[in-house]
Amino acid sequence: MKTKPYLIFNLHDIQYGIEANLVKEIFQLPELIPIAEAPTDIVGILNLREKLLPVMHLDLRLSNSITRCQLTDSIIVLNWDNLQIGVIVNTVHEVIEIEPEIIEQEIDYGRTNNINPAFISGIATIDDSAIILLNPEALVRQPDEVKALVEEADSELEENPEKEENLSIISSFYEVCCPDATEKEKSIFRRRADNLRQATLETSQETTEQIPLAVVSLNNEYFGLGLETVREFINICNFTPIPCCPQHILGNINLRGEIVTLVDLRSCLNLPITSAKNNGKAVVIEVDDLVAGLPVDEVFDVMYLSQKNINPVPIAVESGNHEYLRGTAPYADKLLSILDLSKIINQGNLEVNDAA
Repeated sequence: MKTKPYLIFNLHDIQYGIEANLVKEIFQLPELIPIAEAPTDIVGILNLREKLLPVMHLDLRLSNSITRCQLTDSIIVLNWDNLQIGVIVNTVHEVIEIEPEIIEQEIDYGRTNNINPAFISGIATIDDSAIILLNPEALVRQPDEVKALVEEADSELEENPEKEENLSIISSFYEVCCPDATEKEKSIFRRRADNLRQATLETSQETTEQIPLAVVSLNNEYFGLGLETVREFINICNFTPIPCCPQHILGNINLRGEIVTLVDLRSCLNLPITSAKNNGKAVVIEVDDLVAGLPVDEVFDVMYLSQKNINPVPIAVESGNHEYLRGTAPYADKLLSILDLSKIINQGNLEVNDAA
């Protein structure tokens, strides 16, 4: 039998897969518009290129307790039963081919984290990691009802275009998904929604001229990491210090069976090194087959930046970390320094291989 492609993603610390042929597109979580009388798992709708998209929170659909959404969360847009629907997840990884022979059809309830087996089409074990493959037929509940709700909302917005502006300030999205969102985070969510509404298929195809970046902070400075090197965003849990290592090697963590070394980039950036702490944030990167965790203060955004908006490194910072920068760009009234991670890892004297 032929292999089948699945898109792999995370919700909390659990890996899931969905048939890749159902996936239309993926983007970062924006602000959503509340919709009345929707099924409980539908947390809102999104104006995506002048078409309304219902958005489901996967936690609610799987009958889990909903956790606070993050700026780093994503929406996967699925085509199912003549309905386009968005699904909120934490981290999207990659598309992999899975052989039917390694998919377990008889579900052991103890391996599914108490998820209703109706939502699961099977479990695939790859490199000792279990991937729960979701059943799209069970995932999309009451598609006809959802379509009717979207059509009704679409009709109302056509008759009264100002209604969306009024709806967007309703606090339901933040009450349900982001109760602790700061004003800065709300402005980023709102800007994403505006960009998605105004985007066209042509402009979305122009992303080849743009650079996808994760925006993080270190010591109150903003840095951009090329998204092609970013595997996922994590909270640091139970890291183990390594004796007799350089100061920038903070320790190791066990990430779903993979030992990942925490490396502090601050030494390369002429910033004071700080101690790693449990429940702190980190970005897991992969550069030239080397995997490492980079502790950061905050993860603010994932964005596309036009290459024409990237400026040469200002003279004011050339005496410090300029050799590891690809350029700078304005971001949220601050200066965003775009890091050359490949150069940092290969030429920054970080000695990551020896630590692992």
